[in-house]
Amino acid sequence: MKIYGLTGGIASGKSTVSRMLSELGAHVLDADVIAREVVEPGTPGLKAVAERFPGVVGPDGRLDRTALGARVFGDPKERAALNSILHPLIGQQFLLRTHALGAQGVERIIYDAPLLIENRLHEGMDGVVLVWVPREVQKARLMARDGLDEAAAEARLAAQLPLDEKRQHATWLVDNSGEKEATRARVDEVWRAMLARG
Repeated sequence: MKIYGLTGGIASGKSTVSRMLSELGAHVLDADVIAREVVEPGTPGLKAVAERFPGVVGPDGRLDRTALGARVFGDPKERAALNSILHPLIGQQFLLRTHALGAQGVERIIYDAPLLIENRLHEGMDGVVLVWVPREVQKARLMARDGLDEAAAEARLAAQLPLDEKRQHATWLVDNSGEKEATRARVDEVWRAMLARG
């Protein structure tokens, strides 16, 4: 089985590219979806997060993401503490799902993960797709999408490795700064290249 990584940065359009790959027939495992599942009510993940970050579980027993985000976003040490709880759980689920798909005869999987390169997950993969846009485009999209001022947008961008630094780890680059049809054409090329690798 071939495992490819798909990554980008906040407001780069990674979700759009992920959706396009799914439409072409790719099996995409989304790290963000898995991350939400490992902190569902009743999970060991939620229990561990609640113990480390008191007050982040709402009255309904669900994780209050806004409260948690406020605690960890501006504090690298707190963010690292959260990641040390979540990342092993996400990794474990990824492996379980990969094995299950392999048992069904799936030949290639795409792992959609925003921090693929930061967490060095790309090192064991058969290739990496990077969704790229110029930093100014990324910042403008982020401000428009989330209603942020420039300082808040810069703070969020600073929490991730810049896209230009991620480029050196990419097997394929998808420039998502233009028209959607141009992005779709490039995604088609990338998918064909993956299929050609066997």
